[in-house]
Amino acid sequence: MSDFIAALLANDLAQLQAVPKADLHNHLLLGIKVDRLCELTGMDITPFLYSGGGIRDINTWIREQYIPVIRIPDIFPLLVKSSFQQAVDDGVTLLEASLDAGFGHLYGISPEEVVNTLQQAHQEVAPGISFRPCLGFARSVPLRQLLRFFEPYLDLNYFTSIDLYDDELSQPVQNFREIYRFAKQLGLRCTAHVGEFGTAEDVREAVEVLNLDAVQHGIAAASSPDVMKWLAERGTTLNICPTSNLQLQRVTSYAVHPIRILYDHGVNVTINTDDVTLFNQGVTEEFLNLFQAKLFSAEELDEIRELAYP
Repeated sequence: MSDFIAALLANDLAQLQAVPKADLHNHLLLGIKVDRLCELTGMDITPFLYSGGGIRDINTWIREQYIPVIRIPDIFPLLVKSSFQQAVDDGVTLLEASLDAGFGHLYGISPEEVVNTLQQAHQEVAPGISFRPCLGFARSVPLRQLLRFFEPYLDLNYFTSIDLYDDELSQPVQNFREIYRFAKQLGLRCTAHVGEFGTAEDVREAVEVLNLDAVQHGIAAASSPDVMKWLAERGTTLNICPTSNLQLQRVTSYAVHPIRILYDHGVNVTINTDDVTLFNQGVTEEFLNLFQAKLFSAEELDEIRELAYP
């Protein structure tokens, strides 16, 4: 019996945290729990509460609660270090985390400084973590502006993947075909948020049009046996975040989360955090939640954990 299985059977969170695991769907600057963020900043930050507005609710919370944090002088390195520390404490040994390509432009931080900060924090706090930095793009931003954000990072050869997120219904996925084709030519892994609020066919379209290596969320695919069969045959991984889906009311409980349907249809799935600050769950807790809900056996969750590694 593996240590992971034994810890699940014992409902032992601390023992589970000691077992290596991956987090492949993580927004780095939202990678720490809100109580730690309050301690770090000395601010009284209201926890996120969904009110049915979709991604707009997240963007409203970020604007009202998180942007004041980002505006604190010299806060960027502290946030990055804290996110790495959260991953270390959670037993994460493979971390793929994104940073918005426009972040530095908005807050007067050069691309070189962004990269140096990430490198230094990684080596200082989490040298044992295999880190795959991801450059993120907000889907609601015009493509020309995204390209202006993207280009300064090209000569730095640091980021290993790209991601498209924000409101997945804001503009057609075809608009991003060329930037994803260019990213592939540069050897970057290609991911995108899709099928969180959209449809199964939206998932298939995004994977086809953008030639995705992985989908962030993708749970809508569970409504279509045909799309699930296609994803399974193609070998496309869905990086799923159960608590995010629950708190954003995409599912009604852990016990009925569609990750089970996807898994049973042979789709590659991983279990991840999304935004620790918003949803207050580390990846270890995500595994434990699914086990306690009896959605998966301990052996199945151990298989999912191990298959998250390339």
